[in-house]
Amino acid sequence: MKLTDLNRDGGIGANSLFIQLGDLNILVDCGLNPKKVGRLATPDLKPLRGLTLDLIIITHCHLDHIGSLPVVMREHPNTPVIMTTSSRMLIERMLHNSANVMVRQKEEENIPDYPLFTHDEIDRCGKRLTGLPFGHAKHFRGAKDEVEIILHPAGHVAGAAAVEIRHKHRHIFFTGDVLFESQRTLAGAKFPAGHFDTIVMETTRGTTERPLGKERVNEVARLITAINDAIQRGGSVLIPVFALGRMQEIFAIMHDARKFGRLVECPIYSGGLGIDLADYFDEISRKTKHVQFSRGILKDLKLKPTPRKMKAGEDPEQNAIYLVSSGMMVERTPSYTLASGLLGNARNLIAFVGYCDPDTPGGHLLAAKPGEEFVFEAAHVKQKVKAKVERFELSGHADREELLEFAVQTGARSIVLTHGDPAARVWFAEQLKTLAPQSKVLDPVPLQTYQV
Repeated sequence: MKLTDLNRDGGIGANSLFIQLGDLNILVDCGLNPKKVGRLATPDLKPLRGLTLDLIIITHCHLDHIGSLPVVMREHPNTPVIMTTSSRMLIERMLHNSANVMVRQKEEENIPDYPLFTHDEIDRCGKRLTGLPFGHAKHFRGAKDEVEIILHPAGHVAGAAAVEIRHKHRHIFFTGDVLFESQRTLAGAKFPAGHFDTIVMETTRGTTERPLGKERVNEVARLITAINDAIQRGGSVLIPVFALGRMQEIFAIMHDARKFGRLVECPIYSGGLGIDLADYFDEISRKTKHVQFSRGILKDLKLKPTPRKMKAGEDPEQNAIYLVSSGMMVERTPSYTLASGLLGNARNLIAFVGYCDPDTPGGHLLAAKPGEEFVFEAAHVKQKVKAKVERFELSGHADREELLEFAVQTGARSIVLTHGDPAARVWFAEQLKTLAPQSKVLDPVPLQTYQV
């Protein structure tokens, strides 16, 4: 197998892997880097030019994995695209939202390349998108070669899949983004045990050691306690979340807590894409049993729409919970605007419940010390860090020890490290050198082709 990482900057961003098996050319994911703009936010698709792309596989519907899909589909108009049945139900809504965001960014930030694709283009792409059930073997044939592909539940988010590929006597496994532990809305990953010749694995949490006592069940309880404390002292709570997956998960957690009298009564505000996706989660829950979520949760929580005209630097003083995107508090998003107002009041709480890139505003805030001055550059606001800022270990990614254990038990001849910052990959490479000395470990340099 030949493998090329098309993510220009490596790390976590415009995730896209080009693999060649015999005469078959296959692309796994085609994402968008949330820290870049314009064409620089896309994978570098030049290595695909002049080639027949036989198949595109989508692991899940977060934008760092699908945000450039219409671009590559435009350049390869006959290539079929497969994903899980649940992802098929979500993907067009996610892409339409991305197109809306790019149109707004073009106007606000004068980005000539945007939008990278149009709503009409997404609609035309739809007929080439196919959903497959988990565990269903599908065969794809090139001029000479054939592969068998099976998608396995990867936890992480609704529809997320690991990809098993059989080619002749080769047995290859892509973990995708994975969470082995069950969430309130979604069961954990179910991977096949046993040997693979090659595994391609994510490394997101390679630098994060989960301390004793920080197990998921304890972190959920700690989050509810922290929310209650903030509300009872007259403050408000901001929970920045990803619209797909994390928002619905926190809704379910708060619903359970309130049902059993563990969450104080107060207004809960939310809005945007995540509310629309709650309807999709409800439908997936009914049609596939892959997700456990009911739209009735929002009614029970008496959810209120996020105020439309929030002013940067102003505390709304509603003594409320705000559950809004983006999860990394990216500039010009509701969570960014709200944080710029809430941060300066010691009664408030800003609670991060998922992965936060160190280079994003959310990552910068987590690294800031109490009393420091924090600058919201895009909002032209400075605030002293007075509010409580906390991280809760509720990531949608597997703990590094769990992934390491999975990799070692496969006995793989080759292990390829992806989707992680450089230090995270180094941790995995060092551990694998000791625990799997028979495996060749590869940390691919972007745009270099490797024989794996």
